Amino acid sequence: MYTLVARLHTILARTVKKESFNPSSSERREQNKTVTVCPRSLSQRGTNNKSPDIMAEDTRQNKKANFSALAEHSNGVTKSPASAAMASKTGASKKLVIKNFKDRPKLTETYTEDTWLKLRDAVGAIQNSTSIKYNLEELYQAVENLCSYKVSPMLYKQLRQVCEDHVQAQIHQFREYPLLFVLLHSLDSLSFLKRMNRCWQDHCRQTIMIRSIFLFLDRTYVLQNSLLPSIWDTGLELFRTHIVSDSMVQSRTVEGILEQIERERNGETVDRSLLRSLLGMLSDLQVYKESFEQRFLIETERLYAAEGQRLMLERDVPEYLHHVARRLEEENDRIISYLDQSTQKPLISTVEKQLLGEHMTAILQKGLSTLLDENRVTELTLLYQLFSKVKGGLPVLLQFWRDYIKNFGGEIVGSPEKDKDMVQELLDFKDKMDNVAHRCFQRNETFINAMKEAFESFINKRPNKPAELIAKYVDSKLRAGNKEATEEELERILDKIMIIFRFIHGKDVFEAFYKKDLAKRLLVGKSASVDAEKSMLSKLKHECGAAFTSKLEGMFKDMELSKDIMIQFKQYMQNQSEPSNIELTVNILTMGYWPTYTPMEVHLPAEMVKLQEVFKMFYLGKHSGRKLQWQPTLGHAVLKAEFKEGKKELQVSLFQTLVLLMFNEGEEFTLEEIQTATGIEDGELRRTLQSLACGKARVLNKNPRGKDVEDGDRFNFNNDFKHKLFRIKINQIQMKETVEEQVSTTERVFQDRQYQIDAAVVRIMKMRKTLSHNLLVSELYNQLKFPVKPGDLKKRIESLIDRDYMERDKESPNQYHYVA
Repeated sequence: MYTLVARLHTILARTVKKESFNPSSSERREQNKTVTVCPRSLSQRGTNNKSPDIMAEDTRQNKKANFSALAEHSNGVTKSPASAAMASKTGASKKLVIKNFKDRPKLTETYTEDTWLKLRDAVGAIQNSTSIKYNLEELYQAVENLCSYKVSPMLYKQLRQVCEDHVQAQIHQFREYPLLFVLLHSLDSLSFLKRMNRCWQDHCRQTIMIRSIFLFLDRTYVLQNSLLPSIWDTGLELFRTHIVSDSMVQSRTVEGILEQIERERNGETVDRSLLRSLLGMLSDLQVYKESFEQRFLIETERLYAAEGQRLMLERDVPEYLHHVARRLEEENDRIISYLDQSTQKPLISTVEKQLLGEHMTAILQKGLSTLLDENRVTELTLLYQLFSKVKGGLPVLLQFWRDYIKNFGGEIVGSPEKDKDMVQELLDFKDKMDNVAHRCFQRNETFINAMKEAFESFINKRPNKPAELIAKYVDSKLRAGNKEATEEELERILDKIMIIFRFIHGKDVFEAFYKKDLAKRLLVGKSASVDAEKSMLSKLKHECGAAFTSKLEGMFKDMELSKDIMIQFKQYMQNQSEPSNIELTVNILTMGYWPTYTPMEVHLPAEMVKLQEVFKMFYLGKHSGRKLQWQPTLGHAVLKAEFKEGKKELQVSLFQTLVLLMFNEGEEFTLEEIQTATGIEDGELRRTLQSLACGKARVLNKNPRGKDVEDGDRFNFNNDFKHKLFRIKINQIQMKETVEEQVSTTERVFQDRQYQIDAAVVRIMKMRKTLSHNLLVSELYNQLKFPVKPGDLKKRIESLIDRDYMERDKESPNQYHYVA
C-alpha cells in the first residue's frame, strides 16, 4: 500500500540526514593535487585499479559529457618533460599533476528557465497522472545541473509552490461550495472515506515520484539547511495544512471512520484496508491523537458503558464473562488490523473499566457462588484473568472468595444434622477449593492464604465438635474391615485429614478421642494396618511435637510388651500340673498412657477367676511392686456353641460371654435374673441382650418380641439358629460410643485444660514474680494451644489465689505476686 511506501520514504529521508555532506565538485576543483604513482604497482594491480584522485578525475571526465552543451573545455593533465624522461628509466617514478578547469563552464542565459519549465511540466504530468515527455534520468541530471550552479533555493521554492497549488486545488472536491453542496451531502460516509483515501494515495504516489526526480536537491541543499523540511515532509505538511486541517474534511473523515468501527462492533463487515489506510494517513500527518483518538475513546466508553449495563441485566455471569473476553479480543484485533499501537493501552483500559470495573461487585454477587458451587473451572479461570487486568479487581475477588468459603464451610460445621458426614464434606470442599486455587487462580499465594484463614475461621466456630468428628473419621479409616481404600489411597486420605487437622484450635480434644479409639483398635485387634497406624502417629508427631504423641507411642509399646509377656505366660502354663481348658490372653496397659476406664465389678465364672489368679501370680513374680486392675469392659472371647445345624464359634464380648454361659445352666432366664447372676450394669446389660436377641445373629430368643429390652422380658437359647459362616462375629455393643462416653471424654479434656492453665499461670508467675492481670492473660494466650475464654482464665487465677500459689497486691487488685 502507498501508506507503507510513504513511511519507507520517511525513514529514508531521515537516514539521509545522518549522512555527512561531501563538498561539491566545483569546490573540489579549487585544489591542485600532486600524486606520485609507481608504474610497477600500476602494472601489478591492472588498469582498473586507480588511485582516488585519478578516479575522481575520470568521474569529472564522464561528467564533462553531460556538460557538453555548456562548454567545450577539456580537463587538463600536464606531463612535464622531466617527468617523461624519468618515466623512461626503469624503476623511476612518474609524477602526474592534476589541475582545475582553466575556465568554469558557463550556463546559457535561458538554461535555468528552460530547465525549470521542463521540470514543471514533468511535475504537472505526475500530478495529473499523464505520461512524462522526458526521460527520468535526463530530469534527474537537469536537477543536479541546476543545484551545481547554486540555483537550489529558487528551485526548492518553485517546486514547493507548484505542489502547494496542486494540493490547494484538491480541496475543492471536499469543500461545501454552493454548487457542490447537494453533491457532497448526497455522498454517504463510506463514499466520502473512499474519496479521501484515493486522494491521499494519489498524493503519496505523486510525492514519491517527484522526490525521485528532485532527489539530488533533497540530498544536498535541503540536507544542508536543517530548517527546511524534506520533499516528502513538505508533501505531508501541504496535505495536512490544506486538506486534513480543514474542519469539515477532518470532521467528516473522523466521523466516517468512527461510524465504520461502530458498524464492525455491531457485527457488520467493513473494509479494514480502507480504515487502515486512513488511520495511517492521520498518524503520518501527526493528527491521529488530537483528531481521532480522543473522540474514538469517548465513543468507545459511551458504547461499552451502555452495553455493560444492559447485558448485566439480561445475561447470567458465565455468559457475560465470555462476552467481555470476546470484546477484548475483538479490540485487540482492531489494534493489530488498523488502529495505531499507541491506542492499545487506553482502548483496552476503557473497555475493561466499562465492562468489568464498573460491575465487579455486581458480577461477584450475582455469579461467584454459582460458579464455585457448580465447579465451573473454565469460567472461574476466565473470571480471574479478567479481574487481574482491572485495577482493584483481585482484592475484590479475594474478599468474595474468602466470604464464600466461610459461609459454605460454616453451613457444613454448624449443622448438627450433618455431623455424620461433616468430615467427608470438609475434605471434599477443601479438595474443591484447592483445585480452584491451583487451576483457576494460578496458584496465587494471596488466595491460598486467604483460603487457609477462612477454613481456620469457620471450622473453629463450633468448638470441639469438629476435632471429635475428625478423630472418629480417622478411626473409621484405620479400623479393620475398611475395604474402601488401598494402602496408597489410605495414605492420601490421612494426608488430607492432617490438612483439616491443622486448622483446629482444640487439638487436645482430637487427642482425647483419637486415643480412646486407638485403644479400642489395639485391644480388640481391629486395626487395619500397623503401618497405617504408625504413619498417622508420625504425621501427628511432625505436626504437634513429640509431647503430643508420647502417650500414643506408649500404647504401642505396651502392646508389644504384652505379646512378649504372653509368650512367657504360655510357657509357664505348659509347666503347670493342671492345664486349663481356657486359653487366656492378657494385655498389660500402663495407666498413664491409656484412656481412663471406669472399673466395673462383674461375676466371672470360677475357671476365669482361677486363670486370673494364676496370671497375677506369674506377673507379680516377675514385676514386684506393681498393681494389676482388671478391665472387663474391654475383654472379648470366642465361645464354641452347638445348634441343631451343627457346631459354631461365636466371637463375642466378655459381657456377651457371661450372658451366654448362663444358658449352660438353664433354658430360660428373665432380665432381672441375668443381671443378678452376671452383675453387669443395667444399661450395659440391656444393650448386650439386645445384640444377642434382636440383632442379625439372634442366638437368643426374646419373649415378647421387640427391638428394645424391657423389664420382665424373658430370654431362652435359640437352638434353631442358622448361619452360613462357621465363626460368627456378633456386634460388640461396647465398641459403639455412647452419649455418656462422649460427655465423659469431653469432661476429661476440660479437666486437663484446667490443669494446663494452672501450670501455665504458675510457670509465668514464678518467672515474673509480679505481673498485672492484663499482661498475665496475654502471656497465657501466647502459651496455651487451645481456645479459652477470659472468664475461664479468671476462674483459674482465683482458684490459684485460694490455694496460695499467688496473691493480689493490697493496693492494686489487678496486680498479682507469686507466692514461693
